[in-house]
Amino acid sequence: MTGGMGYTSGARDEDDELDQKIYRTATKAARRKFSPEFMNRIDKVIVFRTLKREHLKKILDIELGHVQERIMSSAVSRQFVFNCTPNARDFLLQEGTDSKFGARHLKRSIERHLVFPLSNLLATGQIELNDLVTIDHDRENSRLTFLKEDRGALVGANLEGASAREGGLMSISRAGASAKALVRGARESLAG
Repeated sequence: MTGGMGYTSGARDEDDELDQKIYRTATKAARRKFSPEFMNRIDKVIVFRTLKREHLKKILDIELGHVQERIMSSAVSRQFVFNCTPNARDFLLQEGTDSKFGARHLKRSIERHLVFPLSNLLATGQIELNDLVTIDHDRENSRLTFLKEDRGALVGANLEGASAREGGLMSISRAGASAKALVRGARESLAG
């Protein structure tokens, strides 16, 4: 995707050129629309730059962190940890961003494709305390898949004086390697 306001994945030189063009166009439009007296009272004109892929990834990480915080602040007996694979992250970015609106629809995409299915799994008792749920993307069906590792996360444990929230978040990185191995094993068994 290239061009458009709010998001572009083009080269950096093209981005700088586009940003300068947007700045000039916005400034000219403001000068045509408003009187010179009003424009002279404005200290500075700010035009926001287009979002790059790395910015969108940071926004996704923040939003996924908010979802994990919601899970950790829920009832103590229902806490679990989830981990999204790079394919799942790419899917969420693809579904939640576009060139016209940037990342405005990312929260809705996360709710629709991640939070609602996790809520259903939790409501039906398929996810329990301390479970690690690895979320991947199924390209054939264009949907997310959820793989549970029983008691794979140390939710709420005080690790070397860390708070309960930090303990739960620290377990993501520690349990991530075993979850990746479990996902690889599941893929190999399905393929074989």
